[in-house]
Amino acid sequence: MNASSKFAGFTVGLAAVFALALGAGAAFGPEDAAPADTHDTSTHDAGSVSTSDAPAADQTPGGLMVTDSGYTLALDTAQVPAGADVPLRFRILGADGQPVTRYVDSHDKQLHLIAVRRDMAGFQHVHPALDAAGTWSVPLDLTRAGAYRVFADFTPAGGDGLTLGADLQVAGAYDPQPLPPAAASAVVDGYTVTLGGTLTPGQASKVTLSVSRDGQPVTDLQPYLGAYGHLVALRAADLGYLHVHPDGHPGDGVTTPGPGIDFFVTTPSAGDYRLFLDFQHDGVVRTAEFTPTGGQTPAAVPAAPEPMPAGHGH
Repeated sequence: MNASSKFAGFTVGLAAVFALALGAGAAFGPEDAAPADTHDTSTHDAGSVSTSDAPAADQTPGGLMVTDSGYTLALDTAQVPAGADVPLRFRILGADGQPVTRYVDSHDKQLHLIAVRRDMAGFQHVHPALDAAGTWSVPLDLTRAGAYRVFADFTPAGGDGLTLGADLQVAGAYDPQPLPPAAASAVVDGYTVTLGGTLTPGQASKVTLSVSRDGQPVTDLQPYLGAYGHLVALRAADLGYLHVHPDGHPGDGVTTPGPGIDFFVTTPSAGDYRLFLDFQHDGVVRTAEFTPTGGQTPAAVPAAPEPMPAGHGH
């Protein structure tokens, strides 16, 4: 099947990446907007896009600002205790300072919330509930203390899609971990997901994520958020949130439910990136994680997959 997205980066050691990516970010200009289609151009399924007409690069990564285009992500608190079921409450404020209460559904949801620790651990993709006063709420698994980045991906009624980001401190001793090494495959809950494709900074690169179980390809993936796979790409140096587009969608007469899910990903600069693929099978959403390497085919990287915990709540 097809699905398109954008990203690439090469691993160099976490400290070096911070310096490299910050410098390289200034060298690359803003990316062109992706073409309009039946879906929006946020991080979710962008509708049917042929591989011969891959989407152009998006603008500078989202999520780097707490305020953009007159909208502000306002967390009720910037610090919370550690715990397995910590409530998070926040509002999206308009230019008038009032909470936004009307949104446009984007890939089956009014708002997508991504939470991840600064070292890329503890990734979660959840969907908060909105009350009549404009306050969103959702429980998060914050058992790991440290500095987190929270991303709100949404489309306000009458506006364009936005991704805003804010910092969240989880009380306790922070023990940052290095990024996992690049590998061609990842294992989650008995499923093996392989990553293939050549990744080049500054260019739309086609990558394919293929799902198998017990050595057999999975050909009956279930739709999740309007696609057979949902991909989030983050730049390690600053947690820039990249817009990723699958090629096609369920029911388009072309896209098939596995085993391969195609994406076009464009990374704006060199450096380390993390990919988080959500896919649904047998009624359960799971998340496979990768650290892609730029300038070569991921399959050429020696694979040393380690079993990964089940994906967090969705």
